[in-house]
Amino acid sequence: AVVSTQSTGASFDSCIKQTILILTRKMSSSPSLGWRGKLKDLFSQTEREGFSPLDQPIVIPQNVPFYKKLFAFLGPALFVGVGYCDPGNWATDLAAGSQFGYKLLWVLLLSNIMALVLQVLTTRLALVTKMDLAKICKVEYPRVICILLWITMEIAVIATDLAEVIGTAIGLQLLINLPLLAGVVLTALDTLLFLLIQKYGIRKLEIFILILLGAIGFCFVIELFIVAPNGVDVMKGFLPSIDRSGVNVAIGILGATVMPHNFYLHSGLVQSRSFEYTPQNLRQAFFFNVIDTVAALNFAFFVNASILIVSAAVFYSRNIIVDDLGMAYNLLSGIMNTKVASIVFGLALFCAGQSSTITGTMAGQIIMEGFLELKLVPWVQRLVTRLLAIVPAVIVILITGSSGTYQLLIFSQIVLSFALPFAVIPILRFTASKRIMGPFTNHAALTLIASLMVLFIVSLNVWAIFEIFVDLTSSGTKGKVFAFVLLAPLSLVLVVLMVWITFFWKVQSDNFGSREKMLEMEEKITG
Repeated sequence: AVVSTQSTGASFDSCIKQTILILTRKMSSSPSLGWRGKLKDLFSQTEREGFSPLDQPIVIPQNVPFYKKLFAFLGPALFVGVGYCDPGNWATDLAAGSQFGYKLLWVLLLSNIMALVLQVLTTRLALVTKMDLAKICKVEYPRVICILLWITMEIAVIATDLAEVIGTAIGLQLLINLPLLAGVVLTALDTLLFLLIQKYGIRKLEIFILILLGAIGFCFVIELFIVAPNGVDVMKGFLPSIDRSGVNVAIGILGATVMPHNFYLHSGLVQSRSFEYTPQNLRQAFFFNVIDTVAALNFAFFVNASILIVSAAVFYSRNIIVDDLGMAYNLLSGIMNTKVASIVFGLALFCAGQSSTITGTMAGQIIMEGFLELKLVPWVQRLVTRLLAIVPAVIVILITGSSGTYQLLIFSQIVLSFALPFAVIPILRFTASKRIMGPFTNHAALTLIASLMVLFIVSLNVWAIFEIFVDLTSSGTKGKVFAFVLLAPLSLVLVVLMVWITFFWKVQSDNFGSREKMLEMEEKITG
């Protein structure tokens, strides 16, 4: 039995009571089930109505002015954009700015362009197939490959959640002087915040995310005004140049900007728009989603570039290397002779952590349901993921204090970068497949451009793994053991998986979900 949640005026108390009622009924039902069956029945979600915002799609109006149709389509990319502004990005951008000045701005720009192109391909794939990326992988790949991809993407979600946990906790510490450890534990409660907001539907979630994004953007407009960077020096940062010392930071920027799980998220969110499935409507949907994606990702680029520019202008110019978000907060007020700079910095960091929390939850939901066909009640999925992120954060804080959290943030973004090929390679292969995309298959030029981007991502990752391996083997016995026992075998598994999905992918099913519709559509187009 599932309690209806259609009333948008329900209070937070009624939302909690509903969840408790569902759990109580599930535990009391099916008395013949064993403990495993009861556990599965408790956490599985056979009826998603009222729990997922994707259950209430927005119907796209027909025969209305351009601006009304555009407004109806705008929104899904906001979740992607806010994911690119999470606290992990802050750590990599601050590190890049304080260590290398403006020199890595070109990496940010290139990462944004790659994210834009690949996200556009993702929306095309999802709109044509009417499936998210995880579900398509489930149809196309063998079970073993799907499980490996699922594990990789779940690690990426946990790495992102780790950044959100640390970022939110640091934001609370800076703003209200809450102890870091208490802030980390307190972040588990934002599961209830998501539970409250999501029951009002996808549009309300989009508005909430837009408010948080607006707050972050406004904060950095103020920061840039206070810092007043040199425009000529900033423009020089867009000229490509990098040395060995900047590789890991560049990898972190890449992983933080082109986040792997965001492709799965975006492919699921575009399904929240409902329209008649015709060639003309599909082309309109492509166009409007491009506008949505360009606007959201360019805003994210502005935020990330602003963080790097502020860091370069304030810290690099004074030979200060920032290795702690709290350090950046404290130094800003002293160097700029105004408390406003620090308060705005802390507020923007807190907003970034909270907004990214929602996107991480939804991405984890889409990935798990797509790969495993396992549907969990969102608060359960959220709580499990959050606990997996809290544990390493608590351990690091207990051992190293606040200083270790910054390195943990950088590490989480490197993990994201290593997971990136396992999102972008399937997108490239699927969108270039005539069988899957029908008349909307990628043009050869677009496939070539996307292939070069993927090759760049893979090459940078291989370089980073090699640099890490060299550093470990030269750091003593413990480093050598870690390199040969853990890093080498793990890298080999990832390389084999990457080679397989790139070169040995074959059709696993002749019953592809959109194939009949594609054939019908192709007949309409070719006449």
